[in-house]
Amino acid sequence: LGSDNVALGVVKNVEYMFGIVGVPVIEVAMAAQASGIKYVGMRNEQAACYAASDCHYKRALEILSLLSEIPDLCAAHGRAEGALRELVEGCGLPFLPTPMGKGVLPDSHPNCVAAARSRALLQSDVVVLLGARLNWILHFGLPPRFDPHVKVIQVDLCAEEMGNNMQPAAALLGDVNAIVKQLLEYVHKDGWKYPADTEWWTTLKEKMAANATMTKALALQSTTPMNYYQVFHHISQLLPHDCVIVSEGANTMDIGRTMLNNYLPRHRLDAGTFGTMGVGLGFAIAAATVQRNQNTGQRVVCVEGDSAFGFSGMEVETMCRYKLPVVIIVVNNNGIYSGVDAETWEMMGKMGDLTTVAPPVTLLPEARYDEVMNAFGGRGFLVRTEEELRSALQLSLSDWERPSLLNVLIDPSSDRKQQEFPWLTRSNL
Repeated sequence: LGSDNVALGVVKNVEYMFGIVGVPVIEVAMAAQASGIKYVGMRNEQAACYAASDCHYKRALEILSLLSEIPDLCAAHGRAEGALRELVEGCGLPFLPTPMGKGVLPDSHPNCVAAARSRALLQSDVVVLLGARLNWILHFGLPPRFDPHVKVIQVDLCAEEMGNNMQPAAALLGDVNAIVKQLLEYVHKDGWKYPADTEWWTTLKEKMAANATMTKALALQSTTPMNYYQVFHHISQLLPHDCVIVSEGANTMDIGRTMLNNYLPRHRLDAGTFGTMGVGLGFAIAAATVQRNQNTGQRVVCVEGDSAFGFSGMEVETMCRYKLPVVIIVVNNNGIYSGVDAETWEMMGKMGDLTTVAPPVTLLPEARYDEVMNAFGGRGFLVRTEEELRSALQLSLSDWERPSLLNVLIDPSSDRKQQEFPWLTRSNL
């Protein structure tokens, strides 16, 4: 319908329409309201579509839960956390969650080896792949990130995914929940359990401890401006364990995945397989709408890089208009991956036309995203120190009447800790 579009989402028998209206869609939205559909007017078509799609995933779970006694009908979303916990704990196996699988078992579980991810992938002899795809997130299952002789047992609902990028040693087609339960039957008969005192477990635990020590050293620095690890350290201490975490960005999302734990399944939304920026605020609006409709009492916290926030930033007006109490945390390093400080920016301006001298990754230093939220009636906080971060986040989490935005200014040169392997698509610069 041209530039004016609507998308439909359904939650708990309540239909929501997310969209942007103009002729002739105004009448469609009005007719929808007259028929009992709740209309949520967005500011960006992309964000409206993300919000509607998010509502459909939550609705699919509700429908499937009514059919849980028929395993084949549960395939769209396995709800396999119970069977997976039994498999992991009963067999003593280490496990590694992929980004959207975080929380299926708690990130704090003693068998979670996310803190030794590279070592776990590289030195495993056998990998049981449960619904995860061998795409770029898992480095296509190829060397140098995987052992060239690794044996993969692939469990997936989609036949076309079997053997993508590497040939599995065994392929099990079907619902993860049903297949894991079938595997458990054999495990129970055999009584097999992987010993806890093996050299492999020792290797993983030593690597996890070393990485934790490195991360802790960065997190406990008392510098101003802060680095990424300081920011996430304090956020992780204050977030409720049952909150829904929405995240997007480059370093912000990558570091956040490792430091912001998920304790419950289906409580994380991020840029996913395609790394699409702009999804965050639409996802957060949908999650907050579901929370309000179901009265779950769960907070929705949206952690954004400053570049990612810019894609759909005007959706803060949507949150204010509908009084959706989303807590947005913008980790602001003045750029895409990295930026420059205000003094350097001013010097570059004196050197000539900024379109020719400013690095393409730079954004305006210390941009006041908090004032955008204030302008629409929400609560905006400018944060420079650890004390300001903790105070602003505690106030925001206690406010259920309006959205909040914390504009957290960090060191523009702050980066991830040294990685064992370079990024797959290394720059040629």
